[in-house]
Amino acid sequence: MKQRADRLLVWGFVLTLFLMLLAFLILPKERFSELENRVLQSAPNLTWDNLLSKKYAEDTESFVTDHFPLRSTWLAVKSSVEQLRLQQENNGIYKGNAGYLFEKFVEPDYSKIEKYAEAIKKFALSHPEVNTTFMLAPTSVGMYPDRLPAFAPNYDQSKVNQYIGNYMQGSVPFMDGFDILRPHASESIYYRTDHHWTTKGAYLAYVAYAEKMGWQPLSEKDFNIEIVSRSFLGSYHTRSQFNGVTPDSIEVYKPVKPVSTEMYIADTDETLTSMYDASFLEKKDQYSYFLGGVHALMKFTSKLDPQVVQQEKLLVIKDSYAHSFIPFLTLHVPEIHVIDMRYYNGSISDYMSKNGIKDVLLLFNTATFIDNSALLKLDTKK
Repeated sequence: MKQRADRLLVWGFVLTLFLMLLAFLILPKERFSELENRVLQSAPNLTWDNLLSKKYAEDTESFVTDHFPLRSTWLAVKSSVEQLRLQQENNGIYKGNAGYLFEKFVEPDYSKIEKYAEAIKKFALSHPEVNTTFMLAPTSVGMYPDRLPAFAPNYDQSKVNQYIGNYMQGSVPFMDGFDILRPHASESIYYRTDHHWTTKGAYLAYVAYAEKMGWQPLSEKDFNIEIVSRSFLGSYHTRSQFNGVTPDSIEVYKPVKPVSTEMYIADTDETLTSMYDASFLEKKDQYSYFLGGVHALMKFTSKLDPQVVQQEKLLVIKDSYAHSFIPFLTLHVPEIHVIDMRYYNGSISDYMSKNGIKDVLLLFNTATFIDNSALLKLDTKK
């Protein structure tokens, strides 16, 4: 009887492994995880160099981990167990004060930061005819470290921004998001459950950039501010699965004097007449209401009164913080090109030359910037 039970146990274990392997092979592989707000590991590239350097083994391990069947379900189960233990951290997310969830921010690798900053510096220096500006926005944990749970470890994000600003000095005009947002820290400038700034935060950044460029920014009274959702539970909530979290509201700033803007998405070869996709308000990823989510290359064409045109063209190289920010720029610039380096593999220099770009804005948040190796694509030799 015991031998029969042992056989059933062994065969059950083997069958489970087989089914998991089958599911892993059959299920589609996603490119980007909204759950974890990061690009997932792609299939490893088998080369002799990768084998000898152990990169193939490391990439294979990451690939299997990132695409494990029902990964999101297992993360949710883990979260439930952690909450039963009264733990205030799960999957790298802290349950803080005032209803805020925060992403853990540890001391970064400054050698990597220097490489990415150097790539931006070289890019700017190799295009002296182009007006390049770099804006780096903190995330909520950088702005509100006092709202973290007691004794939660946290590295001062402002030190990272200051280091990068000092590194850029004399080569690239640098706009530190702390300087822009700290005077408004008591306002709702970050979502409590998501990693992005709110539309209010994006508006404040727009005002600062407009003033830096010598434009006349619109005041808030020049917009109709509408709440389009009161049920937004963002990426921090999805990753942590904490219970009893109050949803965020999403606002949209629509100018009192409407401007007609067409949005071309090169990835899908679509031209849309709105920068907002209301269908996402019925989905989990409500932040993709802005610009319809992440795309490699986009172009915005606005019909502006010639008297309000501040400059003819602008290229924005960005992460998703720019999605609620760009609509403000369309009120001043009739042609805006937008590139996400994580997905765009063409030559930035060639694209700028082909499209007559003379102004560039690089906009990232600190947490994304410090681990964004795609920035190395700015090397014009590649």
